[in-house]
Amino acid sequence: MRHWQNGRLALSVLAALSLGVMTACGGDGEASDADGPVTISVATFNEFGYEELIEEFNASRDDIQIEQVKVGTWDDAKANLYTKLAAGSGLSDIEAIEGDAMPAILAESDAFADLTDPELDGRWLDWKAEAGTDADGRLIGYGTDIGPEGICYRADLFEKAGLPTDRAEVAGLMGTWDDYFALGEDFVAKVPDTAWYDSSGGVAQAMLNQVENPFETDDNTVAVDNADLKAVYDTVTGNVEKGLSTRLAQWGDDWVASFQNDGFATMACPGWMLGVVEGNAEGVQGWDFADVFPGGGGNWGGSFLTVPAQGENIEEATEVAAWLTAPEQQAKAFAAKGTFPSQVEALDSPEVNEASNAFFNDAPVGEILANRAEAVTVQPYKGPKYSDILQAFQAALLRVDDGSQSPDESWDQFLTDVEALG
Repeated sequence: MRHWQNGRLALSVLAALSLGVMTACGGDGEASDADGPVTISVATFNEFGYEELIEEFNASRDDIQIEQVKVGTWDDAKANLYTKLAAGSGLSDIEAIEGDAMPAILAESDAFADLTDPELDGRWLDWKAEAGTDADGRLIGYGTDIGPEGICYRADLFEKAGLPTDRAEVAGLMGTWDDYFALGEDFVAKVPDTAWYDSSGGVAQAMLNQVENPFETDDNTVAVDNADLKAVYDTVTGNVEKGLSTRLAQWGDDWVASFQNDGFATMACPGWMLGVVEGNAEGVQGWDFADVFPGGGGNWGGSFLTVPAQGENIEEATEVAAWLTAPEQQAKAFAAKGTFPSQVEALDSPEVNEASNAFFNDAPVGEILANRAEAVTVQPYKGPKYSDILQAFQAALLRVDDGSQSPDESWDQFLTDVEALG
């Protein structure tokens, strides 16, 4: 195994710590009793839709039991992952990796088991499988979901502002980002106590998902001082004073609370976000899901299951990871939390294509997400430093949101922070 302190991710560890990432809950797997079943720990974040699947698996097996180790956000999971990779011990048997971080993982893939299995060839969309494969052709991550994006919106708040509420009419109002922001200015003028979107970070990430090379060129050269990235930054920071943003850090406690107090009217929603919205907005009426995304299409995230090489139960962990990412299981996870599958058979299944969601006014989420997936024309290039640079970019936006720096000051600090990543 490569010594992590000398690897590229060691830089990421230091970068994450220097940016103030909170240390996550421990993800240590439990030792298995020699006479009992092997316990496989599965570390996840946000919502993967695995709760009922794990109950199903555990009820069917006497030799292996699954235990989920769940934290709230990828930032929490990432801090835990990098720290324990550097330590050489302590990780769960299976570690979920957010898609933006896979390039960094693949750059140090010796720390993970090779999950290549000829029987699984063709299970995933080609680009998803390629994103989990290292330069030597070793499959390091089994793909879970992909993140085609639509727009979640509060129909009741739209009605309050005198805007259309029907999801088809709403979709017709947001064809471009200019349309979306102009509609937002109209909305906040009529409902001044409610922001237009959930966070500057969220809308910026949605826009970045339409930029071919936001942070790095195709040869992994860091190039953040570019016109496309600056345009996203200027647009989003320029909207702060217009009242379009909540000014909240996405995933923070105040952001979670804003779902319950009419904090905002719209947000960019990849499939996996539907479960997050439903959980945070429990009891709130009026959510809907429109078949549109400003500027065309965009794919936000989509994760992988990896098996760290430091684990003691690699064979069993690989079996569990393969089972959790099988098409039939992914269709069930989609039904549970909206995680749109990356498996070819699952995408063709009626359980996915014909799915609706009662919380979102019975929106045909399967059809909408399939349409949104077809609209994706750009997959941003993501090199090994993508995840760390994105974190620095989000921090830059937040400094403008909270008023601690002007847009120009925060941009200059962002450039300095990126240079410090090495």
